[in-house]
Amino acid sequence: MNSEFYIPAVPGAGVTVTPESAGWTESSLRTVLLAPGESVDLTSGDDEIMVVPLQGSATVTCGEESFALTGRASVFDGPSDFAYVGRDSSYTLRSEQGGRFALCGARASRALPFRYVPAADVAVELRGAGNCSRQVHNFGTADTFEADSLIACEVITPGGNWSSYPGHKHDEETETESALEEIYYFEIDSGRDGSAGFGYHRVYGTPERPIEVLEEVRTGDVVLVPHGYHGPSVAAPGYHMYYLNVMAGPGSERAWKIVDDPDHTWIRSTWDGQDVDPRLPLTPRPPLDSAHRGKGA
Repeated sequence: MNSEFYIPAVPGAGVTVTPESAGWTESSLRTVLLAPGESVDLTSGDDEIMVVPLQGSATVTCGEESFALTGRASVFDGPSDFAYVGRDSSYTLRSEQGGRFALCGARASRALPFRYVPAADVAVELRGAGNCSRQVHNFGTADTFEADSLIACEVITPGGNWSSYPGHKHDEETETESALEEIYYFEIDSGRDGSAGFGYHRVYGTPERPIEVLEEVRTGDVVLVPHGYHGPSVAAPGYHMYYLNVMAGPGSERAWKIVDDPDHTWIRSTWDGQDVDPRLPLTPRPPLDSAHRGKGA
């Protein structure tokens, strides 16, 4: 039986996670699928929003300003540019070619201005080593972009590798830890023959706050992390894994402070003698034909 914290993809539809549906107070995520020439009118309400192209390009209009998002062919083709929409704003998302777009959200107390960040300005980090190597796009983290409470990043895990490892948590407000609700949105790259890939994700708790999640994840699936240790995220051999992390918490400091599972933190020391996986950073691939493009992207 699947966990209540696992939201499977619905073919042909996006996903919507609100604080109310998740049973928490801060973080949200909506994925929007647009046909060529289609647009959608949206309001941010109490949230601040980061509009991130997952596949395709779009124009985001807020008030009298518009930003053209170049986007990308798929989430495995490097970081994307993105737009930030402050709370209490009406905005329109339009795509001439069609595509798939993530609206990363969090409750905000300040109304910050509408902004644009080009892909070239997104910090790319290679984290870990060996089969724990992963590629992180720090587009919306606390040290790279100003926001009220929202923290967001993307992680690419090459096939056969583990990421979000060692397991770590951020569910208390202490000197070393932030209380953050987290959303994991997954996409899995297709295999060489176009087959749909998969991976696994784990969340587990403490004796005081138990939680147990172990899910097979595929493109479009979501796992919620209300509390507890989370990781590893495991990419099946042959299939690269992507996930989008959306985080926010009720604390006054916008920060990502974590503590490792003490049983596994020693793993980090083993990376000193290993090289980063030579497949990283992933480089953009030649454009796919339309018959292949939609498979497992």
